[in-house]
Parts: sequence; C-alpha cells; structure tokens
Amino acid sequence: MNYDLKGDVPFPIAEIHLGAGDKVQIENGSMIYFNSQVSLDGHLNSNGKTGFKGLMSALGRGITSGESIFITTASSSADGGEIAIAPGNPGVIKELEANDKQQWRLNTGAFLASDESVNYNMIRQKTSAALFGDTGGFFIMETRGTGTLLVSAYGDLIPLDLNDVNDYAVDNDHVAAWSQTLDYNIEAASGFIGFKTGEGLVNHFSGTGRVYVQTRNLQALADILEPYLPIDTSSSD
Repeated sequence: MNYDLKGDVPFPIAEIHLGAGDKVQIENGSMIYFNSQVSLDGHLNSNGKTGFKGLMSALGRGITSGESIFITTASSSADGGEIAIAPGNPGVIKELEANDKQQWRLNTGAFLASDESVNYNMIRQKTSAALFGDTGGFFIMETRGTGTLLVSAYGDLIPLDLNDVNDYAVDNDHVAAWSQTLDYNIEAASGFIGFKTGEGLVNHFSGTGRVYVQTRNLQALADILEPYLPIDTSSSD
C-alpha cells in the first residue's frame, strides 16, 4: 500500500495513492476526501457469503461485535488516484504486514484499511469470553492473505513482544491487535471479576508473538465525562 501520513498526532490522516486498477478496502465511514480517479463501492461485510445468508451474517456480526455491517472498496480508474481516510478516535495510525509468517487478530475498531490482497474473517470467541470480555463482542477480526493493513488506536500503540517465557495480562480495553500465533484467555485481573484491585477482566497472552497495546481507552474517557453530561429529566406522556 502506497500512502502518506499527514497531520499531527493525535489527529493524523492516511492519504493513499492508487495506480490504475488498484483497490483498497477501507473501514466504512472513514473517508475524508478522494479525487476524480477514485470511485467507492460499499458492500456487505459478509465473509464472502451472498444473498440472504450474506445479509444475515453481516447483520449478526454488526449486532454481536459492534463492527460495521458494510465494508467500502476504493478503486482507481487511472494512475494518480488519491483517497484520504481517518479513524473516528484521536490517536495514531500504524502499518501492519500480513504474510505467510504473520497474521493478526484485531479488536473492535482497530481496522482502518487494507490492500485488496488482505482478507479477513470474523471469528467467534468462546461464549464466556464474548459475554464478559468486552473485546469485540462475540466476534474478532482475523486476517489472511498477504499485504499491508492500517490499524488505528486511541492514544499511542505500544508493542509487547512475547518469547514463550513471560506471559502478559493486558486490560481488555487496551488491546488493539495481536499475532495469531499467540494463545489468549480472558480472565479476572484478581479476585472476583477484579473487584479487589479495581481492574476488571484482562486478556492473558502466552506463546510467541506480538501484542499491540493502545495507551488510552475510550471507556475510561466515557466514565470520566459521564458526571458532567446533562441529564434529561423530561418525561414523555
């Protein structure tokens, strides 16, 4: 993927440059601008399923994971195509490579764009993890294919490299992406659902691979702002 990052953190954009016939997949709603060589096509985020099954698959994942039920493809009819995209959250945009040796699992909201050659499946988590883990609901995104993808985070993205010696427990709201080679379980940080320490559930990673941790989480921001938000005291008849 040929792109430039423009703007300062925490509000960067990715301007993607396309040649004739090039295509990229972008997160639905992430487009800022594009030139006359580029056209956009929206389609169901249905893992390749078509018809009614594809619609139900996309709707089911939208309900259970919070991901958009649509994905957008940007195509260029000639050299010199440009499209600029940005995530909804303030933070960073980072490039990840998918290949025969490295594939990724992405938390809800991390995906921003990918080469057409990078595909993904929405894979089901264990029911207990999905219900209590708050890490993508019942589904998380799993990449396949070869190429470049762009991910975003709220705050910065810090890599944690595991070498099959030390495990890491990462707060669920801070996990952005991790290697498919890693094993992970969702569990209480301590005590009963972490009540003893004030920490909730964590992702416990083990094995060999990398975890990308976002330095801030939107739920914490929402909790801080909640006391200052106006309360609607009106009642309807």
